[in-house]
Amino acid sequence: MTRCEWADSSSLNQQYHDEEWGVPIHDDTTLFEFLVLEGAQAGLSWETILKKRNGYWEAFDQFDAEKISTYSESKIELLLQNPNIIRNRLKVNSTVLNAKLFLNIQKEFSSFDHYILQFTAGKTIQNTFIKMSEIPANTPVSDAMSKDLKKRGFKFIGTTICYAFMQAVGMVNDHTIDCFRYKGLS
Repeated sequence: MTRCEWADSSSLNQQYHDEEWGVPIHDDTTLFEFLVLEGAQAGLSWETILKKRNGYWEAFDQFDAEKISTYSESKIELLLQNPNIIRNRLKVNSTVLNAKLFLNIQKEFSSFDHYILQFTAGKTIQNTFIKMSEIPANTPVSDAMSKDLKKRGFKFIGTTICYAFMQAVGMVNDHTIDCFRYKGLS
């Protein structure tokens, strides 16, 4: 069975690739989870984040944006002591801020999913990459998404993070065309 080459680096990456990466997600809580995780990943490997994913789930109230938006300074200090997450003050603070802004978008657009799909005209962008080296780190679509989210006040939401988010939640199909997952997601 042929997979995208990055997936073969570990069993954790392989499982994530085979079961989740690139599968279209429309559930707002899961979309928020990936916003948090992709922001936490900045400067780190995705495998590091996958290893801490359960820790994030527990520490951040199952990615409940309503709850996270009310975190106090004392709650943030507790999070910064938690070895099961990335203990970076800027990243933790951005999660709380982004939760508040996420809720604003939900109110404005009726869901975050409705908002985010405007960037791809409501459908998955089907790419036809042969090699991983062809896959870009960002695109004009991720540039536009990042720009709009930054304008709304989001942090840790640069164009590269936005593109990784798009890949993770199935806004783009970046499985290489020889990967067994490619056709199932196109």
